[in-house]
Amino acid sequence: MKKNYTPEDELLFLALGGSGEIGMNVNLYGCQGKWLMVDLGMTFSGNEYPGVDLVFADLEFIEERTRDLVGIVLTHAHEDHIGAVPYFAADLGVPLYATPFTADLVRRKLAEAGLVDEVELNIIRGSDSFALGPFDVAYVPLAHSIAEGHALLIDTPYGRIFHTGDWKLDEEPIIGDPTTEAELREIGDEGVLAMVCDSTNVFNPAESGSEGAVYRALHEEVARWDGRRVLVTTFASNVARLHTLGAVAEATGRRLCVAGRSLDRMIEVSQDNGYLADFPEIVDFDTAMSLPRGEVLIVATGGQGEPRAALARVAENQHPLSLSEGDVVLFSSRQIPGNEISVGRIQNLLAERGIIVVTDRQSAIHVSGHPGRPELEALYSWLRPEILVPVHGEMRHMTEQARLGLECGIPHAVVQKNGDIVRIAPGKPGTVAKVRAGRLILDGDLITPADGDAMVMRRRIAREGLVIVALDPRGRAQVEGIGLPLDEDYPAFVTETQTDIAAAVAKLKGGSRDRDSVIEAARLAARRAATRWSGKRPQVKVLLTESQPA
Repeated sequence: MKKNYTPEDELLFLALGGSGEIGMNVNLYGCQGKWLMVDLGMTFSGNEYPGVDLVFADLEFIEERTRDLVGIVLTHAHEDHIGAVPYFAADLGVPLYATPFTADLVRRKLAEAGLVDEVELNIIRGSDSFALGPFDVAYVPLAHSIAEGHALLIDTPYGRIFHTGDWKLDEEPIIGDPTTEAELREIGDEGVLAMVCDSTNVFNPAESGSEGAVYRALHEEVARWDGRRVLVTTFASNVARLHTLGAVAEATGRRLCVAGRSLDRMIEVSQDNGYLADFPEIVDFDTAMSLPRGEVLIVATGGQGEPRAALARVAENQHPLSLSEGDVVLFSSRQIPGNEISVGRIQNLLAERGIIVVTDRQSAIHVSGHPGRPELEALYSWLRPEILVPVHGEMRHMTEQARLGLECGIPHAVVQKNGDIVRIAPGKPGTVAKVRAGRLILDGDLITPADGDAMVMRRRIAREGLVIVALDPRGRAQVEGIGLPLDEDYPAFVTETQTDIAAAVAKLKGGSRDRDSVIEAARLAARRAATRWSGKRPQVKVLLTESQPA
């Protein structure tokens, strides 16, 4: 393969995000000199990036090849599949393709960024295919935890790709009309070269469950708490769950109140696109609080412990909606790995106030939007692909799905990670090259490398603390320690550090008393003193208050 990695007479696959991790999905298919992008997502930051909210895949590879990029096709409207669109789509300079519901959410994101006129957004209705270079693409509806979840059927000169997107099998999906088993078998009968498949739930030995079953469980749970105020928290994007909660409110004789801007936006977009047509009238906060406790059902954001979300403010008693002892909070959502501490904090605050907390571990009030093993096995048997390429998972998820696929009779499985160029055809499938695939962060208003100097320094300061030294030409220092665990020892630490710095500078002889030597001597002396007193190795910044004499 040439170093410029232009696809020749072959079919290639390259993940820049979402392989080896859950979230931040960005996938590329290459054929006959052209690239097609599927999804342009992001992920939310954790403790790894202090002060940062959003994390993106580094698109350098395709940014250098935009002349060969034919378009971006979006499978569905979750943030890990569309969240990076307003940050990168204009620079990539190619059309976007989405179904109506997804397109509406994307258009709003572009409008907020002032980019509506700079990005071409094409709305695809139905299952008719559309041509993008050597690729013919068609949407295949599948159930998921958002409206209009889709797989993609991608026809190429070398065979057909079934790119699942995020999916599950659901006999009672509540929202949407997923492709049936018979229709999926027909796709398999026509031949599938490769299936690029969601791995998120591969370790679940059971089916993910039906949204219809969640309705019955939520109805039973809400009815159980007659006379008490009930709050349900769920993912705002789960339109089927919103429909379910509206129906539960009506069936249990409760008025519905909604708390959270993302919920308001999702309801508006859903109704604009023909969903939630029978959704009950929403009452405002004041009305909700004036109703008898057993006559209101609150739906709120914040089930992942987000500190600024509605549920956190309710838990802290800092929201117009209030709960009292004996009231109930239902967590109709899955706790995302990494959020355990923040979710636990909210649940502890509620428990401390005597508010009853019910999660999906106690009651069947949530089902996943991703396939368990039985669903994976079923889709394998219907599509009968020649090649399985697991994506959308950590390495343990993807290797397990590869193992499962081979056990189910799929001839080939390719385990890849971000940056691996996989040749799907012709010949035996496998990784043929590796390219750079890093991360970017939105830090303030700037998009910068996740491993850049600023983030490295911020992590070090967060871990070890900071010492600032203001030094005059005579070697006299003022010392300020930030984040060191010294407490009552702090004054003694400062005094000793000042003495050490003066001694270190005094040892420098004539020719070695240049500015840089003085700064380095003071820095080392301050750091040794901080380590001696605290056991930490802080960052040290030395400021000269005047120019040093030569």
